[in-house]
Amino acid sequence: MLARIEAYLNRLTTLEARFLQITEGGGTAMGTALIWRPGRMRFDYDPPEPTLLVAASGQMLLLDRQLRQPTIVPVGSTPLSVLLRDPIRLSGEIEVTGVEESGGFLRATIQRRGNPGEGRITLVFAAAPMELRQWLVVDNQARETRVTLSEIRTGGRFDPALFEINDPRFLEREIAR
Repeated sequence: MLARIEAYLNRLTTLEARFLQITEGGGTAMGTALIWRPGRMRFDYDPPEPTLLVAASGQMLLLDRQLRQPTIVPVGSTPLSVLLRDPIRLSGEIEVTGVEESGGFLRATIQRRGNPGEGRITLVFAAAPMELRQWLVVDNQARETRVTLSEIRTGGRFDPALFEINDPRFLEREIAR
């Protein structure tokens, strides 16, 4: 089963989907998710949520458009980084702590070996045909966030400017949205 998951993720180059995010406290948000492997991810939240999350160039940018406040952390310090690796190997530096197949879904819980304090991610796939449908992130403070994907499209093209967080014009453009 791990070999199937690994093969699917390594074939995945782009993914665009609507997402529903549910936090541990019951808060919800929706938006559009873009994944462009390797290394790039973007979550545009629908209003009234002022948040933008972009991963690129080894960094993850969290932008509160309302406060005009960016926060940047190394992408490798987040559980989501496993989706952005190239190639994805579910061994070595990555430790699989749980695998389950039931009800037509495959689940794999993953964390960085030696750094369990960074958090973990459980990836949920439809089994046939294989498709990433959801993930559950438990962060370094043990807070859970579940992201469910719908209207999934793969193999598309994205404008590189959507991910150019090191370009000074990027923040100006995104804050103005």
